[in-house]
Amino acid sequence: MFGMGWPEVAVISIVAILIFGPKKIPELGSTLGKTLRGFKEEFKNPSDDTNSEEEKQ
Repeated sequence: MFGMGWPEVAVISIVAILIFGPKKIPELGSTLGKTLRGFKEEFKNPSDDTNSEEEKQ
């Protein structure tokens, strides 16, 4: 995973728990997932806003 081994992943996880707290991490993961899903959908199906801006130029 990104060239990291399990010890590095464990250290990053522990630091994240210490910084954000165990209750906040699932919420952050959910928000990140929704954001990435939105980016993927926009790349697959660009909205009309971007098309109209390209036509103006």
